Amino acid sequence: MIAQDIITQARAHGVMITTAESCTAGMVAAALTEIPGSSDVVERGFVTYSNLSKKEMLGVSDSTLTTYGAVSEEVAREMADGALSHSAAQLAVSITGIAGPGGSEHKPEGRVCFGLAMTGRVTVTETQEFGAIGRGNVREQARNHALKLILNNLKQ
Repeated sequence: MIAQDIITQARAHGVMITTAESCTAGMVAAALTEIPGSSDVVERGFVTYSNLSKKEMLGVSDSTLTTYGAVSEEVAREMADGALSHSAAQLAVSITGIAGPGGSEHKPEGRVCFGLAMTGRVTVTETQEFGAIGRGNVREQARNHALKLILNNLKQ
């Protein structure tokens, strides 16, 4: 189970984890905290569904939101960096996307942007296009992808 592997790796490396989640609304944090003893490594989770919460809780800039929109790698980067700076964690993952239904020609349903910030490393971002596979499926795929990002970075 990937969440168990994350907890084991984070514990071995002495790394605390925080999450900043929008479209998944805490699903990554919930997956991690299902594991007994996860309090050793899960520092906190931010559910920042609205733009206001992204600004107030994570320090995402209004100009970034206005220029790029909430579903963008730029916002995912600021969310991850903000989660790291507003916590005692050394690793932060962020997720912002369009789970559906809906979307637009420029930002289609199923587009999810991720950020991963780790103390002493450059924050990385990426976008996944899960497609119009349904709201629940997009959210599950986003959760699973974020967990893989965390684990891959702990193994480096």
